[in-house]
Amino acid sequence: MDLNTITTVAHPKARDQLPVWTAGDAWLAGGTWLFSEPQAHLRRLIDLADFKWPALTIDEAGLSIAATCTVAQLDALACPPEWIASPLINQCCRAFLASFKIWKTATVGGNICMSLPAGPMISLTAALDGVATIWPASGGERKVAVADFVTGDNRNVLAHGDLLRQIELPLAALKRRSAFRQISLTSVGRSAALVIGSLSSEDAFALTVTASTKRPVQIPFAKIPTVKELREAILDHIADDLYHTDVHGKPAWRKHMTLRLSEEIRSELQALL
Repeated sequence: MDLNTITTVAHPKARDQLPVWTAGDAWLAGGTWLFSEPQAHLRRLIDLADFKWPALTIDEAGLSIAATCTVAQLDALACPPEWIASPLINQCCRAFLASFKIWKTATVGGNICMSLPAGPMISLTAALDGVATIWPASGGERKVAVADFVTGDNRNVLAHGDLLRQIELPLAALKRRSAFRQISLTSVGRSAALVIGSLSSEDAFALTVTASTKRPVQIPFAKIPTVKELREAILDHIADDLYHTDVHGKPAWRKHMTLRLSEEIRSELQALL
């Protein structure tokens, strides 16, 4: 869709070239959502392409994902064999309600910043203890866990003019055993519940619930819980009004599926011990 209210497109190549943020501005990365519907309030786009950030960086600390990394680039990443949680990358990429054409343009940062309950890049990076680096409009830098970055349906911690720079996944999280469950009302529909469990080398268990809830919910355990302990923890951590509702699933059904998928994950990882 043409955005016929846009009068200027800025092309900064470095942070000190970023224009002062004003009303009517928007960041442009992949633009798959931005160009999908009218944006009558916008006057200027600030294109991030000329920053030329490396899409993916592997080092001794883990994996760094640039906000401008596309879903296709992330899905194609050849991970080190010791990253036994790496199947989550492909599983979450395939949880998108999107075609392969969108994969080549849509960005990881864009999906996280949209902050929709069904955002699979939120699911992936939250479950792997991702930390987001933010460039505040006022200058400096701050870091926040992805699990805390999203605060609700289409809401997050970014203030006007703040920019998501990258997401870092720690090595320890990438080496954890993991289990993935996702369900939609239709075979190619938007995720109604997406649950990820992980097990550390010390057998600490963590459950990350997304899609069924308005924001990510992480529940840590010192060890694999029993069936009863898991159910009680979910009921305690997720109030009924935190479950999301839309045409892709009602709250009562999302709650039921969250409990069911979480138990499947618990059982799968229990069997590995």
